[in-house]
Amino acid sequence: MTTSEQFLVRAAARNNAEWCAAMSRSHGLTSAFAPGVWTAPERTPLFYPDAVTLEPGADPAGLVARIDTRTSGASVKDSFADLDLGRFGFQVLFEARWIHRAAGAPAVVSGLAPDVAADTDTLRAWALAWDDGDGNEGLFRPELLDDPATVVLVGRSADGRVVAGAVASRGDDVVGVSNVFAREGGPDAAWSFALTATHRLFPALPVVGYEHGEDLTAAVRHGFEPIGPLRIWLHQP
Repeated sequence: MTTSEQFLVRAAARNNAEWCAAMSRSHGLTSAFAPGVWTAPERTPLFYPDAVTLEPGADPAGLVARIDTRTSGASVKDSFADLDLGRFGFQVLFEARWIHRAAGAPAVVSGLAPDVAADTDTLRAWALAWDDGDGNEGLFRPELLDDPATVVLVGRSADGRVVAGAVASRGDDVVGVSNVFAREGGPDAAWSFALTATHRLFPALPVVGYEHGEDLTAAVRHGFEPIGPLRIWLHQP
């Protein structure tokens, strides 16, 4: 990994941890940044880790001691894929890659007019479209609208329906993109919209995130480069 890639992986991991902290705050949960790691002492919202490593070589025992492993489901985002958490009751859930798209990359054009969720009704409509009937739309709470670094990107059809979206998390050096979706057109339509909207709002910032499997392949088709591995560990008491 080059020096530039190492910097970008650290920036992506920090950005992702800040987004996880914002999501936790919106649910009334506290969390903390410490040297090399972000952790939450109480179980975090569904789909969100209880810890994110920010530097290589984190102390596994110290990290595990800062999160709740008494109940099933605690997870750790091992941002550099260099931890061994097996002896603490964790198993690898999946492996992924951090991704990066340069700020100067050609603009992506989507046929959807991008908007930003600025009120609870729009956020609710966005969450219902994102959830697609799975019953988890309550994950995105109105408190997120008060977070200055979080932007919920909304793509509407000609008749006003929310048909695509993403979350942009602005950091000092990068903007992170997550929760990318489109109701039609699959991942290519989703990334076209997300990158169009992100480029309009943050044209000078590189875009980062992480993906795996077919979603990673789609991100690469849209100008992202894989820059480093990560692992998600799940606790099995």
